[in-house]
Amino acid sequence: MIENFINNYEYYKNISLKKYNTYRLDVMCDYLVYPKNIEELIELIKYLKENNINYLILGNGSNVILARPSFDVVIKLDRLNKIKINNNIVVAEAGVSLINLANVCMNNNLNGLSFAGGIPGLVGASTAMNAGAYKEDMASIIKEIKVITPNLDIVTMTSDELNFTYRNSYLKEHKDYICVEVTFELEHMGKDKIKEVMDNRRQRRISSQPLDMPSAGSVFRNPDGLSAGKLIEDIGLKGYTIGGAQISEKHANFIVNNGNATYEDIISLINYIKEKIKDNYNINLILEQEIIR
Repeated sequence: MIENFINNYEYYKNISLKKYNTYRLDVMCDYLVYPKNIEELIELIKYLKENNINYLILGNGSNVILARPSFDVVIKLDRLNKIKINNNIVVAEAGVSLINLANVCMNNNLNGLSFAGGIPGLVGASTAMNAGAYKEDMASIIKEIKVITPNLDIVTMTSDELNFTYRNSYLKEHKDYICVEVTFELEHMGKDKIKEVMDNRRQRRISSQPLDMPSAGSVFRNPDGLSAGKLIEDIGLKGYTIGGAQISEKHANFIVNNGNATYEDIISLINYIKEKIKDNYNINLILEQEIIR
């Protein structure tokens, strides 16, 4: 009985994941568990594997589509949230908010994460997907990471070993490797200069993105030399709706939840967009968001 095992963990039973994913999809999970450190995480995964219990490790839910009515066990790493700074080297655990880390670095006169000031992800998941903005990404500043391997060992992987590409990495291709800590190598810069860049970018996001509605960020990767949003807008799809899912009127590469969207609505709308872009431009759009089934 899983409750006997997780009795000493922080956990919640039969809970909706609506507030744990940024699309605000109302899907359920049997157990939502918060390990307080890496050792607890390893013990939990070991138990779940030995007992053939399905589990999902969920970051901030900001780049995902939870495409099942219910999940068995969802593990949240939010309590793994330590940050250490030594000169220009910053070590952050996987559950640290990327926005919070960007602000901490700014306040310590360290530049390199200003692009992340508006990315609502956690460090671990953002590393796995090589999150980025403004032609910068995680790959450019990561020195090494610590992962839990499929054998439940803790090993260090260098940036080169992570095979970073655009919105992709070794971790995204090998989901049984779990990032638990990331070491960044940043550069010294005055706080005011960093803040100016971050403030300017924040204003650009506010003016161009539907931040007032539930979404999961950019839906598609930009094709080489092109803008996915412009392609979608140019064929007149802004505002197109399936069920409760709508192509944003503000930015066509965003799908928003009008209040009652299901994952079926969102996936149907994604497929509709891909079909229309293929028909009009002979371009195969690649999904940036991850569908979790």
